[in-house]
Amino acid sequence: MTLLVLGLILFLGVHSTRIFADGWRTATIGKLGEKPWKGVYSVVSIAAFVLLVWGFGQARQNPVLLWTPPVAMRHVAALLMVLAFILFVAPYVPGNWFKAKLHHPQYLSVKVWAFAHLLANGMLADVLLFGGFLAWAVLGYTAARRRDRAAGTVYAPATAKGTVIAIVVGLVAWAVFAFWLHGWLIGVKPFG
Repeated sequence: MTLLVLGLILFLGVHSTRIFADGWRTATIGKLGEKPWKGVYSVVSIAAFVLLVWGFGQARQNPVLLWTPPVAMRHVAALLMVLAFILFVAPYVPGNWFKAKLHHPQYLSVKVWAFAHLLANGMLADVLLFGGFLAWAVLGYTAARRRDRAAGTVYAPATAKGTVIAIVVGLVAWAVFAFWLHGWLIGVKPFG
């Protein structure tokens, strides 16, 4: 459990610089330059992610059951994951409704992903992992919206084409991950 907690602290800590230390981040980028900052950020993020995954795998070897979710929650989680994948790809598709109206759909994607997994899993490691990401996404979304208001950020209007593309790409990504990659990468087959 210790490796999981350490991985979470490092991974979410690195990804929280804009939430808690935006001024320090900007000053550091000014001193180092954008490319070196991104290089250090990437190396630390990857190392923290590897530690987080390894720690989660270790924690799953000695599970601590907190509650047993109803079987129906697996179906609810699967349905929520469709939305999570659509929201996850939305920032990369120009002119879609999700980006135009929600402004930061990737934070919302993490919220939905974490909440869905909390509904379907009752182990301590799951609560730490998904609860940690849920808390981070709530704080991140709030900070990003605050920055938008302060900067007067205006988002491009939505188009039907952009929205349809975001939905289709999200659905395809969800299907590939749910039916093939989740079992292979995570060891749990949601539909198997």
